[in-house]
Amino acid sequence: MKIALINENSQAAKNALICDTLKNVVEPMGHEVYNYGMYGAEDPNSLTYVQIGILAAVLINSGAADFVITGCGTGEGAMLAANSFPKVLCGHVTSPLDAYLFSQVNDGNCIAMPFAQGFGWGAELNLQYTFEKLFCTPGGGGYPKERVVPEQRNKKILDQVKEVTHTDMVTILQNLDAELVKGALSGAQFKELFYANCKCDKIAAAVEAIVGR
Repeated sequence: MKIALINENSQAAKNALICDTLKNVVEPMGHEVYNYGMYGAEDPNSLTYVQIGILAAVLINSGAADFVITGCGTGEGAMLAANSFPKVLCGHVTSPLDAYLFSQVNDGNCIAMPFAQGFGWGAELNLQYTFEKLFCTPGGGGYPKERVVPEQRNKKILDQVKEVTHTDMVTILQNLDAELVKGALSGAQFKELFYANCKCDKIAAAVEAIVGR
């Protein structure tokens, strides 16, 4: 699985800690981590939580990432922004229990975490345990196990609803404010990581029209 990490501007200073913790947990499981920044408090390519949603949607819809780890001060803004887009199912996760239940019951592809609220002594342990429970077993396994059939059915229904209520990602990129999108896709390593992993030629072309190659 390709897992993307995105930090917004208020919590950019924690990017290295979050990225290192994520890699230590998921790389032994066989997953790959792609860090899309921000790469610290002084990173000139600032991302708002709205731009996090745009970037997460580009990565998920293009196939450049299978799962996105993101957040902001409370995690709420990042979750709302991510869920504004097609094919992104983002949960607000604060604990290992949240992570496990979101994975098994909702089988989403994105989480938003509160990187300021309650982020004190032992925060790196909560991150570690949360990532462990998020990826310890394939998503959609059900909880409790006897609920797996209706839970999987509801997930499919939600996916179908989002297909109707959202337009396609190329149209969205073309209709959004160009500078807003350009800011979301201007991270120092975005082009290197995105074009190497993108699986959708149409989205790649739309991105190239905005930020170049």
